[in-house]
Amino acid sequence: MRDRRVALAWAAFVVVALVSCVLVLRRPDRLSDLHIYYGALSDLRAGKPLYGYVAENGGPFTYPPFAALALWPITAVSEGVLQGIWLVATCAAVVAIAGSVGVALTTRQSRRPLVVALAATVLMLSAPVQSNLRFGQVSIFIVLMALLDGLGVVPPRVRGTLVGVAAAIKLTPLLFVVYFLAVGRYRDAGRSAATFVACAGLAAVVLPRESWAYWTETVRQTSRIGNLSSLGNQSVHGMLLRVGVDETALPVLWAGMVALICAAALLRARQLTRQGRPGHAAVLVGCATVAASPVSWTHHQVWPVLAAMLLIGASGVTQRAAGAALLAAMVVSLGAVLSPVSTRPGVQFLFENARAVGVCLLCLVGFGGVAVAAQRTSRRPAAGRAWLRVGVTASVALAFFAVQPLPAGADPTFKAYTLDDVVNPRYFFVCRGPAECAEYATDAPVTFGTRAEKTKVRVNGVVSPQVTRLEYYSAPGGAPRAIPLLAPYPGSRTFSFRSATMAHGRLVAYAADGQPIASYDDELAAALRTTTR
Repeated sequence: MRDRRVALAWAAFVVVALVSCVLVLRRPDRLSDLHIYYGALSDLRAGKPLYGYVAENGGPFTYPPFAALALWPITAVSEGVLQGIWLVATCAAVVAIAGSVGVALTTRQSRRPLVVALAATVLMLSAPVQSNLRFGQVSIFIVLMALLDGLGVVPPRVRGTLVGVAAAIKLTPLLFVVYFLAVGRYRDAGRSAATFVACAGLAAVVLPRESWAYWTETVRQTSRIGNLSSLGNQSVHGMLLRVGVDETALPVLWAGMVALICAAALLRARQLTRQGRPGHAAVLVGCATVAASPVSWTHHQVWPVLAAMLLIGASGVTQRAAGAALLAAMVVSLGAVLSPVSTRPGVQFLFENARAVGVCLLCLVGFGGVAVAAQRTSRRPAAGRAWLRVGVTASVALAFFAVQPLPAGADPTFKAYTLDDVVNPRYFFVCRGPAECAEYATDAPVTFGTRAEKTKVRVNGVVSPQVTRLEYYSAPGGAPRAIPLLAPYPGSRTFSFRSATMAHGRLVAYAADGQPIASYDDELAAALRTTTR
């Protein structure tokens, strides 16, 4: 019976993997990050600068120069063949990660094959793994190398080298060096640091121009990575940007929070290692890298999925409930799925940042280091009482966020368009040409229309001559956003901007004396409902 369940579990994994790969290959933008790797290395082979490459979608090569050496062989085949190989390798890495973490999920040898198969299937269904498949990302392999080294399953003489290589490709695994020091694995820490330096040195010898450019300039250009305030960046830094923290206070606040999170995670990881739970410790340190990194896109967030499975496999009710909640956040986008029922701005902000909040809480409690008992005790409460406590805690948390206003900077989608954007039809300008604008204008101070898209809403319109300033409030109590008034044609002024939602938006027009002459809030929502029917 057990063998049959194992076979069915692996069959489910294969089906999910095949369907996922087929869906990826059917996308017009399939494996776009792999395309960047391929194009940048092809340019490098032709003598062009590595960090000067820009793909058709605007994406540059952002990794250290050693990553170019590690990825060098991919240009030996055509890009189409490479895509197939990369998808298969990603699925194999998922199986390897599931096998590694399966040791921590169960101590019973008889159950381990089934647990590994189920873990691989859950991983494949999660948003981080799907993102790795979709973009053709290297992140899944970074996680695998760091996990193997963290578990100590590699031969003793080479332990630490995988972390060093992983950090030379992406810098975040360097936190594992500190972890090795914290648990007394001094030789492993030394090998990790030495390997990292050796890899960087090799890249400096082979690619001196690229190495100089990266370490003196490119490494500090976070704008190359993308819009760090977008919802995809579920790190502490990204969440603080969305909260709207002042630019002068942001570095200090971020550094303080990162120090606290990493210290709590490392202390708990040391305790877990001493308790004979290196898998939990390694996953916890990996989660700390997700929280601490300035940017943690979805494909970086494999570690929280592993943590969620470890929590579900624990014995405490609270831990299992926390694991289920974290896993739900890692499989689906709660902000998008629950937006129809999250009528309060604060609750919506919580759902949109659920992954960042979940990872931070995980690092601070450390699989039970602070708020949840890590081991069985003789006075464990009854299951009914435990579930009651979980329910009450969750209700209190939701009630707290329900009364919070949406932070002023919590609309990462917002963008006000300028005169250069008028010619682009994507931006849904309401009129194109003097005649159209004259027909569209009315006696009202502002006349506008809306268009709902998958992840944003666009607002476009014209203003009357008495309007001298236009501002948009994305949230109650938030700071206003200035909307440029454009004059693309004689005798008319138009505007266009986009926002994540109009549920709490308010558009205010001002006269020359600074007094408001018109305000639109319910009208925005009504116009949006009309466009989405």
